[in-house]
Amino acid sequence: MSEKTPFEALFRSIVYQQLSGQAATNILNRVLGIYGDSFPAPEQVENTPEDQLRACGLSWSKVRSVRDLANKTVLGLVPAGNDISSMNDRELIKAFTVVYGIGPWTVDMLMIFNLGRPDILPVSDLGIRRGFKVAYGLDELPDADELSQAGDCWKPYRTVASWYLWRAADRQFRNSGWN
Repeated sequence: MSEKTPFEALFRSIVYQQLSGQAATNILNRVLGIYGDSFPAPEQVENTPEDQLRACGLSWSKVRSVRDLANKTVLGLVPAGNDISSMNDRELIKAFTVVYGIGPWTVDMLMIFNLGRPDILPVSDLGIRRGFKVAYGLDELPDADELSQAGDCWKPYRTVASWYLWRAADRQFRNSGWN
């Protein structure tokens, strides 16, 4: 389990959304550079000019997201670390998706990587969908409903299945000659 606060974990997830790992790491490092290479407090992010965050490589949408996350954290609308461990998956999704730019996928990543929840299957994740296609020899990517239904047999360890599906997608990508 991670020692990151929900604010830090979600901030990182927002930065990493829809980017390659290296590009997101570079952008995050530039953002952290604003704050002396340490992770900022929500109040600091609220007070950072949007143009300064934009200059680090964040899109306008991600600037809006991280600032909304900071604002809702300061207001107490985003649960704190000690609160989230006692919340069930649905409660977490409901609590965090009030932030602009945070959807179920982002909360799934928080539950897998920061809370260590054993039964999460992020059905909208492209890597999961690709891995399922590879593992089951499908011609097309499964949609979220198909994947959710297929994943029922992996309960209560769907996170483990997720890891295997990500590895299947990675292996297929490495073997494709595109890397």
